[in-house]
Amino acid sequence: MVSKATKPVALPAVVDLDSLDGIRDQLLDAIEEGPVSVAADGVERVSTNALFMLLSAAETSRRSHFEFAIERPSAAMSAAIERLGLGAQFSGMIRG
Repeated sequence: MVSKATKPVALPAVVDLDSLDGIRDQLLDAIEEGPVSVAADGVERVSTNALFMLLSAAETSRRSHFEFAIERPSAAMSAAIERLGLGAQFSGMIRG
């Protein structure tokens, strides 16, 4: 069996309510095709809803038996994850 190529999804600098619909659509399209790699190194601000959306996408990916990774989260994103007490939920998917 040939493994599927990882689909990249890059998060914008500001991941807030205005950007969630577009990001959600990108994630859904990527998850349907296989493993997903989310580039998070350029995130300057992230909303709580965006973090929960990423957790939901990771769960959807897991149920489809595909890997879901968040690559090199920025300091701002890492701080938001920790501030909300979500470190354990994100720990298995963070790379770099």
